[in-house]
Amino acid sequence: MMKKVYICAPLGGDVEGNIKRAIRYTEYALKCGAAPIVPHFYALCLDDNILAERELGMSAGLSLLWFCDELWIFGEKVTDGMAAEIRFCQSLKIKSRNIREEEITRMIGGNAK
Repeated sequence: MMKKVYICAPLGGDVEGNIKRAIRYTEYALKCGAAPIVPHFYALCLDDNILAERELGMSAGLSLLWFCDELWIFGEKVTDGMAAEIRFCQSLKIKSRNIREEEITRMIGGNAK
């Protein structure tokens, strides 16, 4: 059975660029042998700039944390949304891990752009 990992990374602001980076993080997790849970993909059908839709996506993502084995944190900056995911994860006593760009590049090549 694959370890289920929640992808915690920026979304707001540069939504298009951040979704592209989330695809990269997803590839990394898969190639590490994990099953990634990627709430960023909700932004493909919800508008992150509309508060009610952002909150819906955040709630859906947080509800999936219950089933995850670990939280993997990507990116150099922790956003407010990420901080909420990290706090929720800590309350559930789910292990978290910071993933550095060097690890990703070593595993799948390329760069974050």
